[in-house]
Amino acid sequence: MTAHNLTKGRVIAARVIKAESLRDRMRGLLGRDSMAADEGLWIAPCPQIHTFFMRFAIDVVFLDRELRVVRVAEDLGPWRLCPWLPWDLSAHSVLELKGGVLKGSVRVGDRIEFRG
Repeated sequence: MTAHNLTKGRVIAARVIKAESLRDRMRGLLGRDSMAADEGLWIAPCPQIHTFFMRFAIDVVFLDRELRVVRVAEDLGPWRLCPWLPWDLSAHSVLELKGGVLKGSVRVGDRIEFRG
């Protein structure tokens, strides 16, 4: 499937895999050495992430149930816990991308659509 930023009219990732099972959500990107610039992992449901045991940095787009961006974390390096705000429970899923690909192109409030 592909991930599109409807607000900006651009493709964010051309090859997105959705992790829905508990096993797939728990594994995420663990064990991988890298990911391609056009690749993404959509984890749902998933309001919070970490990069413990990861080997590369990622960009993370936090989405609410309507697929609106509620938070963006760029270049989150290995062995990090993404800052979580206990009063902000709006994130329902995350889109993980190769670190450095977003470069400010996705902002809070943007609408994302997954196709395919």
